[in-house]
Amino acid sequence: MASGKSIISQPSRRDLLAMALAAGASTTTLAQTSGPPVRVGGTLSLTGPLAATGAIHKIVGDLFVQEANKKQGMLGRPIEWVLLDDQSKPDLARTLYERLVTVDKVDLLIGPYATANILSAMSVAQRYNKVLVHSTFGIPKLATYDRHFPGWPIGFTPEDTVSNMALDGILSTGKQVKTFAVVTSKFPSVHFLAVGAREVFKKRGLTESLYLEFEFGARDFGPIAARVREANPDILYMGAIGLEGNQLLEALEKINYTPKNHLYVYPSPGQLAQSPLGKDALSLTIYEDLPPFSDNPEAATFARLYREAATKAGFPFVDPETQAGASYSSWQILTGAVNATKSLDDDALTAHLKKNGADTIIGKVRFDGPQNYGDDLMRLKQVQDGKWAIVWPKQVATPGKTIIIK
Repeated sequence: MASGKSIISQPSRRDLLAMALAAGASTTTLAQTSGPPVRVGGTLSLTGPLAATGAIHKIVGDLFVQEANKKQGMLGRPIEWVLLDDQSKPDLARTLYERLVTVDKVDLLIGPYATANILSAMSVAQRYNKVLVHSTFGIPKLATYDRHFPGWPIGFTPEDTVSNMALDGILSTGKQVKTFAVVTSKFPSVHFLAVGAREVFKKRGLTESLYLEFEFGARDFGPIAARVREANPDILYMGAIGLEGNQLLEALEKINYTPKNHLYVYPSPGQLAQSPLGKDALSLTIYEDLPPFSDNPEAATFARLYREAATKAGFPFVDPETQAGASYSSWQILTGAVNATKSLDDDALTAHLKKNGADTIIGKVRFDGPQNYGDDLMRLKQVQDGKWAIVWPKQVATPGKTIIIK
């Protein structure tokens, strides 16, 4: 499996120090509470190849802090979010988290976006015995630190559970699905799930017609598209991060080929749904502004505020989904633990979260399983009529929607 270091360029130590000093702290406060602020430090990929998704997490954090400070904040004190730009670079993220703890002396830490960056932040949190709540860590077996808490409930073995869930949905239609192709980025988390899907599909009797890996950041999908057309699988599984799914579909269109059925992990949701080429595309989710999630009053308020902020920011897709939901749940987990324990002590926060879990807009999240993971709450969604709908499992499907398999 490709590591973060093999796919993201490494700056020199001098460059790291210069960037760390140059990265200005962005703070978000709203003085509706009293007393000195509780300072929460973290980084996001505000620039670099992960910036499009980092911008989602930035909007969510700003909204959460704004709304929390209208109420009790943390411990009746305002929350101040000290945010630095890690530029999509794990080594820089590590340096900046070191700065947050030792120079900025923040009270609490919240994780960045993306597995490699979170792992870097986790190493710093472990050095100082700090709690680290994070949103999108995709390889649970690497999260060995006892005080990390994932806001993205994918379970401890998503390489098995996620792929089996998706295949359960596909096979539930009774359609004759016999072959599959896996095309995946080497980006760590998507590569990890793609390798798992490959094994799951084989174990369940499907025949592999193609397996291809490509470098994160690839732009030319023409040769890959030709191989996909030649394989002509019943299911095309693509380990995609960001726009890579759209890029493959555009390359396939140029050679007059349309996938029979296609599943993407993790695409840019708006661009895939809004493209005519994304018709019937499948993907994974833990949160959508759809029932049953939208039945939660806080989730409904969040969805409204997120749309307003995303529209103002000029986002091409303004509906909140997995990235936004996981980010918001992380803030809920951290704030809820502080207010429940009436403490900023890392020992107290750790004990509370392990014992009680947390209520979030995603649902009840547990931390009493292996390496602080609980249930796998991933769902299968599909583009239908230009919009995402949850289609599996049946008990959480969008009313009136069922999975479409050809």
